[in-house]
Amino acid sequence: MSPRKPPSFGLGLGAALILSVCGAAVLATLTPLTGAGTALRSGIALLGLAYVLYLMATSGERVGRVTTFALWSAAASFAWFLSLPLVAYALVHIALVWLVRSLYGYSGVLPALADLGLSLLGAAFAVWAAQRSGGAWLAFWCFFLVQAFHVLIPASLGAHASDSADTTDDAFARAQRAADAAVRRLSAAQ
Repeated sequence: MSPRKPPSFGLGLGAALILSVCGAAVLATLTPLTGAGTALRSGIALLGLAYVLYLMATSGERVGRVTTFALWSAAASFAWFLSLPLVAYALVHIALVWLVRSLYGYSGVLPALADLGLSLLGAAFAVWAAQRSGGAWLAFWCFFLVQAFHVLIPASLGAHASDSADTTDDAFARAQRAADAAVRRLSAAQ
């Protein structure tokens, strides 16, 4: 994995706004044509795909994009054809987004688990917003707004401590070598 350079929070907010508006527009367009359930499932799948593509585009990682897209498509199609209840269907897509973001952005289990918590928090806020407002735009906005905070999760929680330990060890090793050289010079001078 290449060094993580997450997108800025501002870019995440912009993506959240665009995805929310597009999701609400897709839902408004498809509902009269297909019914609310199918429109919502289609909207969730399209937003999941768009967000996964956004994650891959901003990750800096070049390897595995085709495989990631193929596996995401297979899992999303499988969820569609299983006719899962809406909550389970949405959770599958949230899990797919979390998995892609974890694979592309984190090098440890703890940051990935923190990201899972963030994903579930976003889902909870989306449900809350949908119940309070009855509108799709606000639900999508709340979900993607919370997702924008993933840039604050470090790629690895143990990296900073080990980096400073390595620096300290290097400084100690240099000091020890200098002291050994000084003792040898003193011994040779006598």
